[in-house]
Amino acid sequence: MYRLFRTSSRGFTFVELVVATAVMMILASAALPIVRVSVRRQKEAELRYTLREVRKAIDQFKQDADVGRLAAHELTFGAENYPSSLDQLVEGVTYANDASGRKKKYLRRVPIDPVTGTTDWGLRSYTDKPDALVWGGTSVFDIYSKAQGKGLNGIKFRDW
Repeated sequence: MYRLFRTSSRGFTFVELVVATAVMMILASAALPIVRVSVRRQKEAELRYTLREVRKAIDQFKQDADVGRLAAHELTFGAENYPSSLDQLVEGVTYANDASGRKKKYLRRVPIDPVTGTTDWGLRSYTDKPDALVWGGTSVFDIYSKAQGKGLNGIKFRDW
């Protein structure tokens, strides 16, 4: 009979479970802002990398056009020798004096802006002002993100 009224058990009480759950929720709510900042930091790092790669492709195109490596009859660029669009970097241009018809492609595809999630980039031509938000339409001298707001560094995305 003594064993029937024994009160020791091996499980947790309801109060212990509530306290443990509350502590876990407090820790999770503290970690949420850290996760958001790290996700944003990752997108900004991808944006920096993408801008660098596209700008390298534009510079390589200009260098090839300046030294005459590209077939002039195919090109639609101004006197500055910059590409007419980002699509021209993707489609490629035939080498000058190459009978095989090989094309040099500078980009595999128009990259996606990691901040906006689209391929809609802001473009600047050689004749545009550095802070211009409207493309002159003659050539692609530079690109920028159309994302609104500022990065974690406090600089507007369009000024990167």
